[in-house]
Amino acid sequence: MELLVKRINKEAILPFYAHEGDAGLDLFSVEEVLIKPMERKLIATGIKIQLPPNTEGQVRPRSGLALAHGITLLNSPGTIDEGYRGEIKVLMINLGQENFLIKKGMKIAQMVIKPIEQVLIKEVVELKDTERGEGGFGSTGTM
Repeated sequence: MELLVKRINKEAILPFYAHEGDAGLDLFSVEEVLIKPMERKLIATGIKIQLPPNTEGQVRPRSGLALAHGITLLNSPGTIDEGYRGEIKVLMINLGQENFLIKKGMKIAQMVIKPIEQVLIKEVVELKDTERGEGGFGSTGTM
């Protein structure tokens, strides 16, 4: 499979796998942005992509930024649909107690390419019963 990438900013860094066997491709900022505590910002990567057929891109947080600074992503994982051709941007939030500066060229997120299947929708009158039934939030206990 191929991921086609178009730079729309000359300073954009193409996504890449940092290590052999990694699931996520690193995504990089092309701008410098200050994110204050509890503030969210949309950060540009300077790239557009064309995903392989029948795939999606999942944009996920970086664990190191989350642990060290409380920086994570809203709407995580963010979904990039196969037909999307706009710039890849990352919706970040600062859950830490200090201002955080996103620098140009900084790794800000990772993107995992996953296969997708579309399903046929069929309306029914009844669904099969299960042991769990309608048990939702907290239905398996708190511990």
